[in-house]
Amino acid sequence: MGALKEKIIRVMEEPACPTNQGKSDKERKKGCGKQLTPGAAAGGCAFDGAKIALQPIVDVAHLVHGPIACEGNAWDNRHAASSGPKLYRTGFTTDIGELDVIYGAEKRLFKAIREIIEKYDPPAVFVYQTCVTALIGDDIEVVCKRAAEKFGKPVIPVNAPGFAGSKNLGNKLGGEALLDYVIGTEEPEFTTPCDINIYGEYNLAGELWQVTPLLEHLGIRILANISGDARYHDVACAHRARIGMMVCSRALVNLARKMEERYAIPWFEGSFYGIGDTSESLRKIAQMLVERGAPADLPARTGALIAREEARAWARLEPYKQRLQGKRVLLFTGGVKSWSVVSALQEVGMVITGTSTKKSTAEDKTRIKEIMGDDAHMFDELPPREMYRILKDAQADIMLSGGRSQFVALKAKTPWLDINQERHHAYAGYEGMVELVKQIDKAIYNPIWEQVRRSAPWELNGEE
Repeated sequence: MGALKEKIIRVMEEPACPTNQGKSDKERKKGCGKQLTPGAAAGGCAFDGAKIALQPIVDVAHLVHGPIACEGNAWDNRHAASSGPKLYRTGFTTDIGELDVIYGAEKRLFKAIREIIEKYDPPAVFVYQTCVTALIGDDIEVVCKRAAEKFGKPVIPVNAPGFAGSKNLGNKLGGEALLDYVIGTEEPEFTTPCDINIYGEYNLAGELWQVTPLLEHLGIRILANISGDARYHDVACAHRARIGMMVCSRALVNLARKMEERYAIPWFEGSFYGIGDTSESLRKIAQMLVERGAPADLPARTGALIAREEARAWARLEPYKQRLQGKRVLLFTGGVKSWSVVSALQEVGMVITGTSTKKSTAEDKTRIKEIMGDDAHMFDELPPREMYRILKDAQADIMLSGGRSQFVALKAKTPWLDINQERHHAYAGYEGMVELVKQIDKAIYNPIWEQVRRSAPWELNGEE
């Protein structure tokens, strides 16, 4: 527990996180974001955040050391797609019981690691600490070290029990595990002047694959994507990249900063949502690579690619612009999407009536104000009752949110589109922007809304 406390303190002192640095010493000790409410930690604890950050490494076994309910907490609730291995979709847990709580479960954990290696032979096993096993004093670092020596495989301890703090803190603790045990342990077969790392991209619904062809066309290789559709070997070789790009609201800002500190890999924060942001990110990647020794013609080739892809995207978006011009959107999400999706929708003439900032950093909020100006309507919390009122009063033509709030929109008889991690459509890059607009158009103009908004026969005051 002492090592965990020290690691949490280091994360709270993260120099690259202006949010933490802007707090007083007393506030900083409280952790990242609002503290958890007992009984309401599902989907928002440190364990959940660590598993979200690391589970998209698709070829390793992810073993949860704790009660079986903890495995059900985060497993398979995000559509992080894989282009090959499917082992990450298998749920592994030690499933501890009452006797394990009394006598300790370290031997049970060791046996579970051995069983996984014998049956599946993965390149590595990631072991996640949970609240119960941390409280009874199981030392997963020692067990993982012993198992690695015994079986000749990397066994990575991820010490992020749920009570440690919020999901955002768990993201960072997951990044710390990669820094401590994975990155720098292997070497790539070859390197190029155009190798890059991407941090905080989870390949939800295959979004990474909408960006990869653009980079490949320019001769840019993603050496390691952390962590969507990642392979253990690629992550272990991430220290050989030339630059890094942070995608997800600085959830892994400690990883990006320490990669620059340890391996001299400069990084920037960008977005692949929307035409303008995608183009800007491509230009920034090209510029930084040239500074690191890439061919001098890379920016020119990037500009030509951008011009071609933007023209192609706008041509496909033209039929939708007139239909969606002035349509009002209530955006209930967070993080990078709180500003990047705003920018994307404004490009086709839609009006953002409000956007949530529950999981957004100070930088995200600043960008929202820059994009929306004086019309920026931001809210940290939006209770279902208030959300229903906004929709019922016709202040929005559609709501974009996660699955938890879809029923509020349906009750208000308002079109709804999934924008969070459960979504089935990819919205990144130029292709993703076209798909997003297409899905919004389909939702708004679905004939079902005209039918459900009609008065019931018994509400027509005797009219036929």
